[in-house]
Amino acid sequence: MAKRFRCVECNKDAHELHRDYSNGILKITICGSCQKPVDKYIEYDPVIILIDAILCKTQAFRHILFNTTLNIHWKLCVFCLLCEAYLRWSQLQGSEQSNDPADIIRYTKEWDFYGMFGVAALELGAFSVGVLSFLWLVQWLLGFDFELSLLLKALLLSSYGKVLLIPAVIWEHDYSPLCFSLIKLFVLTSNSQAIRVILNCSRRLSLMAVCVGLLLETCVAQALQTLPWSIQDILPFQ
Repeated sequence: MAKRFRCVECNKDAHELHRDYSNGILKITICGSCQKPVDKYIEYDPVIILIDAILCKTQAFRHILFNTTLNIHWKLCVFCLLCEAYLRWSQLQGSEQSNDPADIIRYTKEWDFYGMFGVAALELGAFSVGVLSFLWLVQWLLGFDFELSLLLKALLLSSYGKVLLIPAVIWEHDYSPLCFSLIKLFVLTSNSQAIRVILNCSRRLSLMAVCVGLLLETCVAQALQTLPWSIQDILPFQ
């Protein structure tokens, strides 16, 4: 079965992105619906594509999600979880500092970091379940179709903003809570744009899906805080 591409301008299906003529000459395919190039980004430098994705441009998201074979979403997910786990672990270690030289043994404990990784993974799982459950309910009520695996891939890829947590830790200052809030807002905005691109739906529906996911994530985080673990003060996004 031939791969289905999408026009980055009008979201219509396309059979090909370009035609390869002799002597290495490539001609970009023109969309039969909007009469524009199906995917202008195939000639762009990856840095330009990344900048447009950071700016949450719909065309850039369509190029990445529909017209490429990018399969790094699980690796990116693990890396982002490691970034978030490191941030929480570093805050935990900072809150437990002591003048006692013998207290340095605490920093050799790896289980605290593994625990933070588990908490971050649970919260991400809760957010994804909330978003997918809401959209499944909307699908059942309104009768439109979407590919679950592609939507999950879009959610994971659009969470790349969590990588910014590491510079926020390195360049620590008095406004760290504000930085964390802005990073969280950027990630949620990217998630909303990814949902909108995959479903070709209104901005209102994608924002509602993100809000439901965020609500479930917050509930899970609050439930984890009631457990007898020392994580009450190390959840930067709460």
